[in-house]
Amino acid sequence: MGVRVARLVRIGVSGLLPGTRFLLRSVHRKWRRSLQFRTVLTTLMLAVSSFAIVGAYLSNQIANNLFQERLAQAESETRYNVKQVQDTFDGAQVTDQSSVITLVYDTLNAVEGRGSVIQRRYVFEAMPEQTKPRNRWVESRASDQLTISVIPPELRKAVQDSGKDQFWASTEFPVGTEDRPGIAVGNKVTFNGTVYELYLIYDLNTAQKTLDEIQNVLLAGGAVLVLMIGAVAWYVTRNVVSPVSHAAVVSEKLAAGQLQERMVVKGEDEVARLGASFNHMAASLQEQITQLATLSQMQQRFVSDVSHELRTPLTTVRMAAEVLYDARDDFDPINKRSAELLYNQVERFQSLLADLLEISRFDAGVATLDAEPTDIVQLITHVIEGVAPVAAEYGSEVTLNAPAGSVIVETDDRRIDRILRNLILNALEHGEGRPVNVSVAANGTAVAVAVRDHGIGMSAAEAARVFDRFWRADPARARTTGGSGLGLSIAAEDTKLHNGWLQAWGKKGNGANFRLTLPLRQGATITRSPLQLEPADVGLPGSGPLRTMLLLDPAPVQEGQAGGTGDAGTGTGTGTGTGTGTGTGTATAGTAAGMKEES
Repeated sequence: MGVRVARLVRIGVSGLLPGTRFLLRSVHRKWRRSLQFRTVLTTLMLAVSSFAIVGAYLSNQIANNLFQERLAQAESETRYNVKQVQDTFDGAQVTDQSSVITLVYDTLNAVEGRGSVIQRRYVFEAMPEQTKPRNRWVESRASDQLTISVIPPELRKAVQDSGKDQFWASTEFPVGTEDRPGIAVGNKVTFNGTVYELYLIYDLNTAQKTLDEIQNVLLAGGAVLVLMIGAVAWYVTRNVVSPVSHAAVVSEKLAAGQLQERMVVKGEDEVARLGASFNHMAASLQEQITQLATLSQMQQRFVSDVSHELRTPLTTVRMAAEVLYDARDDFDPINKRSAELLYNQVERFQSLLADLLEISRFDAGVATLDAEPTDIVQLITHVIEGVAPVAAEYGSEVTLNAPAGSVIVETDDRRIDRILRNLILNALEHGEGRPVNVSVAANGTAVAVAVRDHGIGMSAAEAARVFDRFWRADPARARTTGGSGLGLSIAAEDTKLHNGWLQAWGKKGNGANFRLTLPLRQGATITRSPLQLEPADVGLPGSGPLRTMLLLDPAPVQEGQAGGTGDAGTGTGTGTGTGTGTGTGTATAGTAAGMKEES
């Protein structure tokens, strides 16, 4: 039977635990998210605590006052009744046993004060260890069912050890089937030479009932007051929190682009002034955002229109420049040099125009991804072969570290080719003739390509802006060298289309590392790159702190100012080196070097 009961209890507890945990989680969530709930609950808890303290104090004071009043009354009545008993015993002229018993019985019954209720009860007991006189006929007597055991031992000892002093103690005594609280007051009396202990017991049941009623009234009144305080707190906080909640909702809508949203303003109080100020701020923001959006659209349209309009005259100028460039051997040295400069700058102009058109497509949101399964190792090999003339000119060795076999990735070949070409040419230009390492690694969800150079490097502040449009780490560098200044910005946009990461790390004097991370399947999410961004070869003792900067992951790239650090050389190196072969690439690079010295 006990086992079944224990099993049922265990089943009941296990059934209650999920509901209890759910309730606690709900309360915790509500506590964190609702200012009104937190304020009302805190107010209720403080109110309950305050009423509990005040109620306990009042209840204790009332109980103490009732007890002290009843005790004073009991001591006074006991003195009077004990004197009456002693006077009766002293004046008694009885010698036989029957008369003695009758006298004691009548006297003690008179002490009870019997009427409709018994005012007091008594316990009459001969003191122990008395040998004289031997002819006493009354040893003990008590009211109703009482015995000497209802008297606390410490009270008996105090009475026995005293002379004529009176003592009291709290006690409990049975009345019918219940135990009642009471006060026992003890004295000594003598009768026929025998010393007796006389205890009068006063019933405190009436006082206890009065105290219980008072406590019930305090409890009910406290509960009502707590509920009223909770209602008041809810009403007050609702009037304060509701506008704040409304402001939060309106703010979220404004942040989502619903610039026409406004707060409802009622009255002229502080909350109304807050709402009016909020609406004024929202209107000002809407006006400024609208102006900025209009200016941005105008700028994008202007760049797009100008880029398209320049294509026709540029084609004509390029044809004329090619004619002059092909006939440069028939010119004198000055005109020959002019023809070469014209030809190279037209090539640079055409590269810049192509980049501007590409950027305008990104800004207009019309750039699309044409993804197909591609072996990225083969694609990287093709890019390295294409930049070989530029690497030879700079004197840098390009090495590829890739896993054996193929790494198939769903990518847009044209865009990934452009990204990798920009990164490798950027590394060659800033590598100061040192080796450039290209590393490839893949995991179950992503593939990473890292391009590491060992050149001048860059600081953390420079790495933070390396993908900005037209930005250069060294503003003093001549614009005659390098590409359009948009190559890394375009690379960042191409990476964003693939839902990938393009990140850069750099340290002054230790080179730079660019890492491209792409998902193996379109629509997948990257959680970890297979390659580390911070190269292991710089983590040497005494090399100083390493700096790593996350630039595209995969948040939108900020647009609008300057272009990438290492983009210089992208346009010329790509067009000339790849298109005209090794000899032409070297000659063009030499011309560019001469132009640099000249400038």
